Amino acid sequence: MTAAEALRAAIPRLRAAGIDDAPGDARRLLAHALTLPPERLTLALPDPMTPPQVAAYEAALAARLTRKPVAQITGARLFWGRSFRVTPDTLDPRPETEILISEALSQPFDRLLDLGTGTGCILLSCLADRPGATGLGVDASAAALKVAADNARRLGLEDRAAFGLSDWFSAIEGRFDLIVSNPPYIAEAEMPGLAPEVRDHEPRMALTPGGDGLAAYRALAAGAAAHLTPGGRLLLEIGPTQGASVAALLAGQGLRQIRILPDFDGRDRVVLATAGR
Repeated sequence: MTAAEALRAAIPRLRAAGIDDAPGDARRLLAHALTLPPERLTLALPDPMTPPQVAAYEAALAARLTRKPVAQITGARLFWGRSFRVTPDTLDPRPETEILISEALSQPFDRLLDLGTGTGCILLSCLADRPGATGLGVDASAAALKVAADNARRLGLEDRAAFGLSDWFSAIEGRFDLIVSNPPYIAEAEMPGLAPEVRDHEPRMALTPGGDGLAAYRALAAGAAAHLTPGGRLLLEIGPTQGASVAALLAGQGLRQIRILPDFDGRDRVVLATAGR
């Protein structure tokens, strides 16, 4: 069987399972089975597959048919131009989070705090593009912190990125020029309607705090001013219906210059605020 034949056979199987981007997923999983960068897959399509490659592809397809996310199967996700290791202990980085990265990098900073760091993709992307800056990533999951530290080593950022266990600000000391977070924000009532890839395979604690979905923002708003330098910035990713509520929480804690930024689809995605001088 050639790689092209295997690809042609895989696409209808994935479509039958209700997977939206069956061709794209089939290609990414085939590149993974062949241990090739995805951009080199086309060159390998005419080649016969070895039995181990066939077995690897079948195992990857079987996992995807259970709606396991592609990033968990391949173990990596491309984010802000870099590859990040992903496991079932971490949230799969989303393209819309790059809105937060772009805004974070729009102004200088020396010391960065990432609350609920997960894979470390926000912290490490910011540090990689700001040589000389240092940062701290914290999470309530020890397993996620191991993944983040491994990503720091893979990207050569271990000397500028530190990691620690903390429930939001509970173990944080000192002040930072920039605080960022993509906290759990899905309301409990919305959880059943999520795609199986998210609901059944990503860590629940990274998806929802329960209740109305705003619990993390209440904690972040309450602690931000005490941990920001004068004029320091706070950037929070939000769900598309939460902009006004989160902005009100931040204003209630004395934060200023509050703005809401849209994502690529025009939906509210990031709330930013500044500490008073």
